[in-house]
Amino acid sequence: MKHIVWAVVALLALAQPMKAQDYQPSRENLENRRQFAKDRFGIFLHWGIYSLYAQGEWYLQDANLDRNEYAKAANAFYPHNFKAEEWIKTFKEAGARYVTFTTRHHDGFSMWATQQSDYNIMHTPYGRDIVRQLADACHRNAFPLHLYYSHIDWTRDDYPMGRTGLRTGKDPKKANWQSYFAFMNHQLTELLTQYGPIRAVWFDGWWDQEKANPAFNWQLPEQYALIHHLQPACLIGNNHHQTPNEGEDIQLFERDVPGENKAGMSGQSVSSLPLETCETMNGMWGYKVADTHYKSAEELIRLLVRTAGKGANLLLNIGPQADGNLPATAVSRLREIGAWMKLHGSTIYDTEAGGLGDGEKVVSTRRDKELYVHVLDTTLQDLQLECAVPVKRITTFGSKTSVAFKQKQGKLQCALPLTTEVDRIMVLHLK
Repeated sequence: MKHIVWAVVALLALAQPMKAQDYQPSRENLENRRQFAKDRFGIFLHWGIYSLYAQGEWYLQDANLDRNEYAKAANAFYPHNFKAEEWIKTFKEAGARYVTFTTRHHDGFSMWATQQSDYNIMHTPYGRDIVRQLADACHRNAFPLHLYYSHIDWTRDDYPMGRTGLRTGKDPKKANWQSYFAFMNHQLTELLTQYGPIRAVWFDGWWDQEKANPAFNWQLPEQYALIHHLQPACLIGNNHHQTPNEGEDIQLFERDVPGENKAGMSGQSVSSLPLETCETMNGMWGYKVADTHYKSAEELIRLLVRTAGKGANLLLNIGPQADGNLPATAVSRLREIGAWMKLHGSTIYDTEAGGLGDGEKVVSTRRDKELYVHVLDTTLQDLQLECAVPVKRITTFGSKTSVAFKQKQGKLQCALPLTTEVDRIMVLHLK
């Protein structure tokens, strides 16, 4: 009966155009925003048939492969070691609070039992719905599920040519935006009516048309309205590297903490929406066998702290292997992060940007009348901060040892304990 009700809702939603003028988020949506902003740490998963090639998720594009030859990988995709429950357990033990999964990347392959195309997981030797298994595991473990969905497609003729996918064998004369737009909306309807509560939809690909067709109309208001109609609590984020559009509930940053642009993709202004930075553990998003250049646990912990210091979440990526295993090095890093979070997570979860420090060597988070100053430079011996708020006392986090300090004319100074810890945390107790 539940599926019948959802089916009726979906048909009604698709039967009439949705409008998103003067978007007013629902009460449930605002609550999801608040919870999302408390979580501070999530896991990103880039997984599809590209993992069989072990060359990253852009292999079809980067190697100039023919789409039909590339698609033959589906005939060999059999992730026999995939265990959704174990994945979620691993993420929770790492201190993560949610997961974002690539339901369909730019290569067009769908990781669920979609009825809109045969190019999906059910038409592989594995023949089991990956999204279903992951969604069920998430719901059993009260672990919020976010779904990544690509706006572009390097294999479908009806998707209009952008700046990528030019050599995959598509016929540009067959471009039909209305056909492709309807295809996407039917797929999104499946995802939002058949897999239980989805906390967020994470869009990617807007940039594909930015220079090739500057006037291209993605019809985002209609698509966003459809999503909010089907699941009013569902958050929408779009990795367009721009200031958020109306109808979006979270702001995304790629490879940079908000306000920085070292990677060249995050120069947009920072909005008042909940914020999220996505970054890789190594160099690639999808599994690449030669990419063993993983960031150290210390680097990843510092990134997590710096992101929280900007009042944002860190979405840390893993590219699972074709057999369904998470790379051993990635799991090792998660264990180290988890061990640190068990001891220090209270200075990260449910905090806001502290406003103190340079954002690099010294950052801060805050909860109520406690300011957590994170000293990420192990060579720093004296802490000197511009601090206008009156401080009652300072203690070291964990040991709660009192630290002598001076505060005068908006400047605060104290000596730091000598240690090699990845993050020395001083707690400023405010008056």
